[in-house]
Amino acid sequence: MNHTTVTRCRNNFWLIVFTLFIFWYALLYVYDWSAGGDESSKYVDHSVSFAASDPDQTQTSDGHADFHVNETTGSKNVSNDLTVEKSEIGPYDENWFEDVENVKLLEKDLEPLMREADANKHDLFCSGRYIYVHDLPSRFNKNYIKQCNALSSWDDPCYYNANMGLGPELGNPQRVFMPTAWFATSEFSLDYIFHNRMKQYDCLTNDSSKAAAVFVPYYAGLDIARYLGDYHNNSERDADSLAVADWLRSHPEWEVMDGRDHFLVAGRITWDFRRKGDADWDTGNKLMLLPEFKNTTVLTVESSPWNKNDFAIPYPTIFHPSNEEEVNTWQNRMRRLRRRFLFSFVGSAKPQRVDSIRGEIIHQCTSTKRCRFLECRNKDDKCQNPIHVIKTLQSSIFCLQPPGDSFTRRSTFDSILAGCIPVFFSPGSAYVQYLWHLPTDFAKYSVLISGFDVKIKKLGIEGVLSRIPRRKVSEMREEVIRLIPRVIYADPRSGLTGIEDAFDVTLRGVIDRVETLRREIREGKNSSLVFNEENSWKYYMFGTERRHRWDHFFTTRRDDKMNN
Repeated sequence: MNHTTVTRCRNNFWLIVFTLFIFWYALLYVYDWSAGGDESSKYVDHSVSFAASDPDQTQTSDGHADFHVNETTGSKNVSNDLTVEKSEIGPYDENWFEDVENVKLLEKDLEPLMREADANKHDLFCSGRYIYVHDLPSRFNKNYIKQCNALSSWDDPCYYNANMGLGPELGNPQRVFMPTAWFATSEFSLDYIFHNRMKQYDCLTNDSSKAAAVFVPYYAGLDIARYLGDYHNNSERDADSLAVADWLRSHPEWEVMDGRDHFLVAGRITWDFRRKGDADWDTGNKLMLLPEFKNTTVLTVESSPWNKNDFAIPYPTIFHPSNEEEVNTWQNRMRRLRRRFLFSFVGSAKPQRVDSIRGEIIHQCTSTKRCRFLECRNKDDKCQNPIHVIKTLQSSIFCLQPPGDSFTRRSTFDSILAGCIPVFFSPGSAYVQYLWHLPTDFAKYSVLISGFDVKIKKLGIEGVLSRIPRRKVSEMREEVIRLIPRVIYADPRSGLTGIEDAFDVTLRGVIDRVETLRREIREGKNSSLVFNEENSWKYYMFGTERRHRWDHFFTTRRDDKMNN
């Protein structure tokens, strides 16, 4: 079918080109032939008579016209009263204007064919890539932005809504960044940023039957952000997610695959949408526990290793380029940097968490001159200033990324942006999370050190990192720098051409997933019944549920999450 469409489009295009070529060639040839005839036929009297319509215009004695130049506009005024001997115009010259009109008529006749050719070309380009976007009531997206003061009780959330969710421009203080493309972006602005990128997507369609997937522009992360601070009851927390579910069920697009072709972005960690209890002191809502959203693909900055319907995509960083040159310039700059420290850690201790290894990491880091520690505290918190964070990461070969209150950190993507090799202490911090964006061969771009060994056995981090061969380190750093485009979100006002950013990679992952589900429905299969949902992390990464050396990482954290 695609081959037939391509052939028809190509034939129409070349027919148009050939027809125009022959017509213009004949026109120019005839005109040129008439100019080459005898002198009597080609002669045209160039003397022109002007009516004196302006006192400044006079006719000179030699019969040539004077031109009056308008002093204000600089244009030349010439009377339109021209007298030319018609008998002195050659026979082909008087048909010239008629030929031009014929060409215009021909081009007008060909316009439908040209439009059809363009439409066919667009269909070919977007085949299998079309996205249909639900026209959701503004209550579920725009109103959250308008009422931004309600989004947080800890900082100024309206500050981060500038520039379509990127936040205010940072400029280039201390020459840490570049003059453009750097913004004070909140790590929880992904709902707004992603939707604005979607508006610029080149394969949107108003025909849902052509869509490879259906996007639901519900800002779930901003919705629940209103209820994470002060006291609120569960009815308030769940109201909008329940209303969105009802709205989707009432539309015919939902019925096609019972929502399995739908996806949305919830730009926070998955646990904010999986409230287990119903006590008013419990936090979060039940978005991902609702039957409708168990069918939907939900994109979060951290997914649950024990559930199958949410998929992690990168936190938004502070770099949002508008063109490929900005990306290449930054990558080359990270390659040339001299890094004074072997490793660094940006963060704080988590004394309230019994299983936290951060205290031991901070102890080891501050005990050697080869480690740089940037402490994040409530008072004088330098971590709130992107300059201090990026400078610290740029100064180091390796950047430590231990779990905090949850598995993941935005710092992982900040370190990649800075060309610093991430060091993880649990596979749940990246490897089983960002399956679409990071290489499955994790040893190519990162180091995994068991957090249990560091906390219990006091394994020396400096010793492990020092033993990695220099050549291997160079290869890993180059892989990290190569990954930069895949983990950043381009400026929604421009987008990127020539390279894929995190948005593009995400859409490809969603479309592939929906196509797999669509194929299973046609074949009467259901892969979700093949594996135990609690082994989702294992099945999605390795395609099996067999015992694995990482099992203990997820047994402990699962029990911890179940008890919260």
